[in-house]
Amino acid sequence: MQKDRKLIIAGNWKMNKTVAEALDLVGGLRRELASVKEVDLVVCPPFTALGEVSKAILDSNVRLGAQNMSEHSGGAYTGEVSAMMLKEFSVRYVILGHSERRQYYGESNALISRKALAAHAATLKPILCIGETLAEREAGQTEAVLESQLRGSLAGLSKEHMEETVLAYEPVWAIGTGKTATTEQAQSAHAFVRHVVASMFDETIAKYVRIQYGGSVKPSNARELMSQPDVDGALVGGASLEVRSFTDIVKNSI
Repeated sequence: MQKDRKLIIAGNWKMNKTVAEALDLVGGLRRELASVKEVDLVVCPPFTALGEVSKAILDSNVRLGAQNMSEHSGGAYTGEVSAMMLKEFSVRYVILGHSERRQYYGESNALISRKALAAHAATLKPILCIGETLAEREAGQTEAVLESQLRGSLAGLSKEHMEETVLAYEPVWAIGTGKTATTEQAQSAHAFVRHVVASMFDETIAKYVRIQYGGSVKPSNARELMSQPDVDGALVGGASLEVRSFTDIVKNSI
């Protein structure tokens, strides 16, 4: 389906793949997806593989993303990785505020906002994640949760920042569970997210910003999800770990 916004499909490999496995995977993706121009393609390996993957995708249509970064530019923050460290490996995108970071590591909207500002200061493009839990959806709180996360996580960002930001709606109850939001649920949530962005910035920014869907995206549901008017791509988890499944998601989305 043709849209004004170019689709963006990113693979979040999470804590998977050694360097050798990462090179094998990205080599296959580079071969299989070499002719794809209709979609912005992004792979997000673990930190340990960024350097080698960066070299392996040089001069290809695949862009490099990281899975997280610190809000600090440097200093005594053991175990953290700064934006400039990512830039050394030609990283273009960085996932921020993933539900696993929010849930397991207590990341707040305020922290995610600081990370987003730090990413923009280093000309990295955040893929900023939001999404409700099953309990929140069943309690009828989906829109309230999404608006709170958006207003908190995007606090301090300018219109110019938003032009270089990707949003990812990931219902927490659909991540890695095999459950997927229906196309109606996905479209409804994406349309609401766009409405909130318009109220925070303006209609022009809201029409421009790309909103990915994440949550058990598979080759079998990619076409229907991507055909929704406000769904502008996918943040793919488990299915991004195999060449065939990720390739089929991309090709079924075009």
